[in-house]
Amino acid sequence: MSGPSLADLREHNFAEWYQELIKAAHLAEHSVARGCMVIKPWGYGIWEMIQARLDGLLKDSGHENAYFPLLIPLSLLEQEAAHVDGFAKECAVVTHSRLEADPRGGGLHPSSPLKEPYIIRPTSEAVIGATYSKWVSSYRDLPILINQWANVMRWEMRTRLFVRTAEFLWQEGHTVHSTAAEAVAETLMILELYKKFVVEDLCLPVVVGKKTPDERFPGAVETYTLEGLMQDGKALQVGTSHFLGQNFAKAYAIKFQNEQGVEEFGWTTSWGVSTRLIGGLIMSLGDDYGLVLPPAIAPKQIMIVAVWRDEAAAAEVQAYVHQVKEQLGAGVLWRDRPLRVAQDRYTAKKSGRGRRWAYIKQGVPIVIEVGPKEQQAQSVSYYHRLDPQQPCREVSLVEFCRQAPQLLAEIQTTLQQTSQDRLKQHTYKFHDLNDFVNHFNSHTRSGFVEVPWCQAAIGHAVLGELKITPRVIAESPLQPVHTPVKCIFTGRPAEAMVIFARAY
Repeated sequence: MSGPSLADLREHNFAEWYQELIKAAHLAEHSVARGCMVIKPWGYGIWEMIQARLDGLLKDSGHENAYFPLLIPLSLLEQEAAHVDGFAKECAVVTHSRLEADPRGGGLHPSSPLKEPYIIRPTSEAVIGATYSKWVSSYRDLPILINQWANVMRWEMRTRLFVRTAEFLWQEGHTVHSTAAEAVAETLMILELYKKFVVEDLCLPVVVGKKTPDERFPGAVETYTLEGLMQDGKALQVGTSHFLGQNFAKAYAIKFQNEQGVEEFGWTTSWGVSTRLIGGLIMSLGDDYGLVLPPAIAPKQIMIVAVWRDEAAAAEVQAYVHQVKEQLGAGVLWRDRPLRVAQDRYTAKKSGRGRRWAYIKQGVPIVIEVGPKEQQAQSVSYYHRLDPQQPCREVSLVEFCRQAPQLLAEIQTTLQQTSQDRLKQHTYKFHDLNDFVNHFNSHTRSGFVEVPWCQAAIGHAVLGELKITPRVIAESPLQPVHTPVKCIFTGRPAEAMVIFARAY
C-alpha cells in the first residue's frame, strides 16, 4: 500500500490503518486457527529484541528463567475461586486424548475422554503455585524469583492482531517472599523496571499506577499497570504487576517455617508483558508511511540496498556493499553494542526507491543506497526514517560511520519526546461530570481524562453508556481549595484522582 493511502486511513479509519500497516510491514497475519496469528520474521524479530532486552533486565535484577506446563488440571485451577471466575469465559478446555477415524467415512472424531479435563493455560498462577508448594518448606528457600517465556491461550471473541488474540506470547514472573513488605517491594520494582523499558526503549507514552478494585487481576490484592496512550486517543494496557498477598499461597499450600519455627504462608507476586507491546508500538509510533521502530528494538538498525544499471558494475558494487556492512557492523557501537546492519537480498537494478520504501514501511531507522557512484566515491547515500520524503544525504563512508550512532540516538530521543508530548497534550482534568461527559461525546480521540473518584462510583451508568473504563489511579494528589474535593460521579468525598479512557 502506498504512503498516501496509509495517510488517509490513519486520519479517517484508524482500525483499518492498523491492519494495513501490519500487512505492509510484513509483521503478522491471521492463522487458519480461529483467533490466532502467524508472526512473520520481521514481527518476530521485534519480539526477539523485546525479549532479549527484558530478559537481561530481569536477570540483572536477580530473576531466573524456568518453564512450566501448558496444561493445567481443572481441579487445580478450581482451588482459587476468584481466579477461576476471572478467566472462566476465556478458557480453552482439553477433554479427549486422541482422534479416531470414523469407520463410515465421516472423518476424524475425538475419542478416549480424559478422566479430568485440562485447561490450556490462560496464565500460570495455579500450576506454578502447586509447584512452589513442593519447593518451599523453610524461610531459607525464599525468595523464589522465577520468570518464564511462554505462550498462553484466552478464547477471545473479538480479536485484533497483536492486541487481542486467542494465543499470544509473553513473559510471566512468579515470586514468593517471606513477608508482605518484600512482596510489595518486588511488585513495585518490576513496575519500575517495565516503565523504564517501555519509556526509554520502546518510546511509548504511558501512565503508571494502581488499578481500581474493579479492574484488579482476579485473585490479586493490588494490581499495578502501565497504560499506553495510542494515537487514536484510546488506552492500551501494556503491562501489569500484581501483589497477590497470601491468596494463592493459601490456595496452593505454599508454606514455610520462619526463623522462629512457626509455619506461615508465603507472600506472592506475578507480573507480565506480551506481544501486545508490538500492537502498542504500531498504534503509538506508526505514521503515514508505515511502522516506525525505535533503534533500541529494531531487528535491523541499518539496511543496505544495492543499486546498479550496468551489470558490469555489479561485482564492484557488491564488494563495496560488503565493505560498508563490515565497517558498520564491526567497528561502530551504539549503546555499547555493535550496530545491527543487514544487506537487502534483492538488487534494485534501476532505482532503489521500491526497495527503500519496503524498509521504510517496516520501520528500519536508516536505509542506505549504494551504487557505482557511491562505490567510486567511497561514500553512502542514506535515508532517515523520521524524514523519509527528504532527498537522500550523501556522505563519505568514514563520515557515516562516525555519524551513525548519533543518528540512531537522535531517532530514539525524538520518538521518546514525541510520545511524552502527546501524553501531555491529550491528558485532561475535570471536576464536573457534565464536562467529563461532554468531552467524551465531542472528542473521537478523547485521550486520558483525570477526575476525582470514590469507590462508590464503580459501575456508574454513565461509564457504560460512554464505553469508558477507569485505567489507573493517578499520581496527582487531591488538592482541596476551600472545600473537600468531591467524586464527580457520586458527589461523595473523593478518594483519589483516577484516569479514565476508552480502551482496547
